[in-house]
Order: sequence, then structure tokens, then C-alpha cells
Amino acid sequence: MSQAPEPRKTLDPDQVAFWLARHPDFFVGREGLLQQLRVPHPHIDGAVSLLERLVFDLRQRAEKSEGRLEHLLETARHNEAQYRRLRETLLALVEAEDRDALAQALATQLSEHFQTPMMALWCPASLSDDEPTLPQPPRHVLNQHASARLAALLEGRSSRCSKLSVSDWKCLLPHTTVPRKAGSCAISRLSAGEQLGYLLLASPDPDCYKASMDTLFTEYLGDFVSRLLMRLGHHG
Repeated sequence: MSQAPEPRKTLDPDQVAFWLARHPDFFVGREGLLQQLRVPHPHIDGAVSLLERLVFDLRQRAEKSEGRLEHLLETARHNEAQYRRLRETLLALVEAEDRDALAQALATQLSEHFQTPMMALWCPASLSDDEPTLPQPPRHVLNQHASARLAALLEGRSSRCSKLSVSDWKCLLPHTTVPRKAGSCAISRLSAGEQLGYLLLASPDPDCYKASMDTLFTEYLGDFVSRLLMRLGHHG
């Protein structure tokens, strides 16, 4: 009586891969085996030689590396351009001789360098007591109603992006044309040891300033404007 054949044993792929990784010299002297190996092509039917597959993989890696490098270069160019625009903006603000000139320079620089359609600078009346005339737009005296609306939009934060309703637009940007529909805004509370008002950047585009956006730029600009307001107030 003949014995039943033993079940055919198959090698576990992971064990093969582990063994080859531990024995990188396995193919030394077995170059013919390398030439015989055929592997699937990732994008076409059929198999190709191991050498062709390696060349393809190396080309793919090179293209990815080039893409990452181009992305880094593009980011560096963008950051440099942002730095130059911010530098020009800050230099123009430092040269302002009074608070109205500061607000006008800020509006001009934001429009030219950062595509900011509208802005308003709201300061409390105490900063205007020594001025012979009322503030000129885009600077406004901070009244109770505007203060309440700005505080409500900030929701307890120092800086925030938000939707801007038509009614709030009329209240907070009275010197501008009111859009037919709600827009968006970025608000920063101005302070330097005391409450100095609010800086409001606005756009009729409801998606220009989204709530999920980072407000680092607005906060930085607000800190700088706050200190200029203090300096100009002391010399006003």
C-alpha cells in the first residue's frame, strides 16, 4: 500500500523577505537568477525584468523628490514675498504723523500688498479728545453699539475670522459701500496695557476670511498698530 504524498509546503512571503533582507549577498554569484526574475509592472499588464522595475521605481522616487523640492522652493519664494510686503507695510505705518494718517496708510498698504478690500480702525473717544476735528475714515470713534458688535464677533478671543452680516457691515464699515449679501472679516482687539480699540479687515466675499483660518497675521498687525496708536497718542 503506497503512502499518501506529503502536503506541498509553501514558503511564507514575509519569511522570504525577512531572510533576503538578512542575507543581502544571496545574489552574489547568482547574477543569472537576477536576470531571470520577472516582476509585475505597476501600471501595465504583464511582467518586466527586475532591472526595469528598479529603474521605474528610482524614476518615481526622483520625480517625487523633485516635486517636494519644488514645493519647498515655492514656499520659500512665497514667504520671501510676504516678508517684503509686510516690511513695506510696516515702514509706511511708522512714517504716519497722526492717527488718521496711520489709518489711511494701513488701508492703502493692505489693499495694495494683501488684497484687502476694506478696513476700519475703531478707537475709543479718549484717543480723540485732543484732536480739533473728528477722525477721518477709515478711522472711527468707538461707540457703544460698534463696541458691542465687535466684541460679539470676537466671541471672547483677541483675534478671529468671521462672517459679516449686512447689518454689521453698515455698523462697522460706515464709510464703505454695503454689499447685498453677507461678507466676511478678520478682527483683532487692539491693546497695549489698555484697551485701544479694534482693527477690522473685511471683504464682500463670504469665503475670504473663514473661521478656520489662522489669525497670526492679523494679531501681529494689531500688536504693531496698537503700539503706534500709543506713540501717536502721546505726541498728538
